[in-house]
Amino acid sequence: MTTSRLRTLLFAAVLCLAAVSTAADRRPHDDRGQPREAGRPVPVDPALVDVRDGDTVTIRWSADDRERVRILGIDTPETDFPGRGWSHDQSFGPEAEAFARGVFAAATTIEILRAAETDPYGRTLAYLIVNDRNYSVLAVAAGYAVETVTHYGDNGFPDAAEAVLQAARAAGPVPFEPPHEFRRRLRELNEFRKGRDR
Repeated sequence: MTTSRLRTLLFAAVLCLAAVSTAADRRPHDDRGQPREAGRPVPVDPALVDVRDGDTVTIRWSADDRERVRILGIDTPETDFPGRGWSHDQSFGPEAEAFARGVFAAATTIEILRAAETDPYGRTLAYLIVNDRNYSVLAVAAGYAVETVTHYGDNGFPDAAEAVLQAARAAGPVPFEPPHEFRRRLRELNEFRKGRDR
């Protein structure tokens, strides 16, 4: 075998290994099991919680350990998210985010109640109990969230889920488009723009 042929084969093997490695990195999370303690309340120092929007927070356990949490039972209006291609807030998005910031800023105690699985993006799915009250119930009762229990089920927490459903029935209709419909419309708009720009 010539040196040139050997180099070509070696180069092809390296490319194949790189392609397999890259494909594995882009795969949806096959193992969606929760790596942290799940199924029971775990105390969280309120100073460690950063609010992303009305239904997502990050807990800074340490400098190199951050846990992204998608709060169970609710979906709140969207705020601008340039990474997803939209730079406009949904109606009531900033208000829902401000509500969350206020609730977590006033917290003296927080507990996280993690589901057994993460979401497809690797985020923890959990209820957050703030000052002994379910944050999801508070957000629905205030009119800043729609319930998602009907669509996603109770995630192993039937009592918490039922409390969210009761709050939604009591609160009545929300004054904004359901967030999942807003996201769908923006994805369609982004696809249209990509097609137009070609």
